Amino acid sequence: MAAMRARLLQLALPLVKEHGFTRETLARSVLALPEPRAEPLTDSAVSALFGEGDNARRTLIQAWLEEGRVRMRTPVPSAKDALRGRLRYNEPALAHLPEAFALLASPKYGIPPLDVRPAFWHAAGVADEACYAAKEPTIGAPQLSWYSRRASLAAVYTAAELHQLTSPETADAFLDSLLDSAAKVKQAVDETQLFSSYVIKSWAGIIKSSGVF
Repeated sequence: MAAMRARLLQLALPLVKEHGFTRETLARSVLALPEPRAEPLTDSAVSALFGEGDNARRTLIQAWLEEGRVRMRTPVPSAKDALRGRLRYNEPALAHLPEAFALLASPKYGIPPLDVRPAFWHAAGVADEACYAAKEPTIGAPQLSWYSRRASLAAVYTAAELHQLTSPETADAFLDSLLDSAAKVKQAVDETQLFSSYVIKSWAGIIKSSGVF
């Protein structure tokens, strides 16, 4: 079942552009098999493979985010190129991202406050992949430099992604302007607490724009 689940998740990703991060997208994934089924998966089959209710949607969103990180692993000349590439990956799903991020940040049970851990994991993962793709120093480098570089890139990417949701045509220019002021960004996020506060506020803006809460 695990192999089939992974295969169907991969087949579902191209369907997100049209159908969003929905259970319908997961149901339709079987129609893209080399020998497609005549009908989409039943709702009970979607639940069995991917989770009940919105948990199935969370599974799809996490698979989409992981695919975005995987695609960043091609070597690039600079971290800027890696981050630009990650913004390009967002484009087909852009209309669905505010709601997807809001769902990730909503607790599985009970009432908000929101769970901001997915925001940190997403931003930190993108920053780490950008550094790796650009062959920047790894964890063997001086600790402060290693962490502050990734914190600054994570903050820059979070800001650029939020900007992309509202003004996609200027996302690259906005990203470049932040990276060109990297020294200022680094100073602003040298302390983890400040970085954490920045990501929380940025995701709060994303969620507010979604209209979900």
